[in-house]
Amino acid sequence: AKRALWLIPLLLTSAVLGGVRAVAVAETAALSWSTRAAGISGTCVTRRSSTRSIGLLATALALRGTPYLNGGSEPTRGFDCSGFVQWVFAQHGTSLPRETRKQYDEGKRVKRDEIQPGDLIFFETVARGPSHVGIALGAGAFVHAPSSRGVVRVESYESGYWSSRWIGARRVSGSG
Repeated sequence: AKRALWLIPLLLTSAVLGGVRAVAVAETAALSWSTRAAGISGTCVTRRSSTRSIGLLATALALRGTPYLNGGSEPTRGFDCSGFVQWVFAQHGTSLPRETRKQYDEGKRVKRDEIQPGDLIFFETVARGPSHVGIALGAGAFVHAPSSRGVVRVESYESGYWSSRWIGARRVSGSG
């Protein structure tokens, strides 16, 4: 119930104003609220963000609170990190491999200071090489399905645990 509340302004604004522009405006407001609620400040959506990437981020954020499930790849049962990323991108017409290591081979490499909302970001956690993936929101934030604390959530990748495990970022078709 809690994660669905932020969709109300999105749906109302979309219904009242209609069209892609209205959806983008509503989704941008939802993204801003979501990152503030997670304790992350800054601009998540930039002028370079496409309507498609805004929609992708809104889809990802709507899944906050979905339980972690090892091997999970659907919202009704739960997600692991790569299943979450694969499912979100599939909803927007982009097919990605199921495994984190294979997702790391997709798209083009992005420097850390050039990350845009919708880029995939990778970490070394349980094994050498890419073993965890999330979706960049901007302002140093990302949304992902970690195993600890057990739910899809927003966190910062610029400090603490995630910063020290950073490997890289990739931009895939349909993310930017």
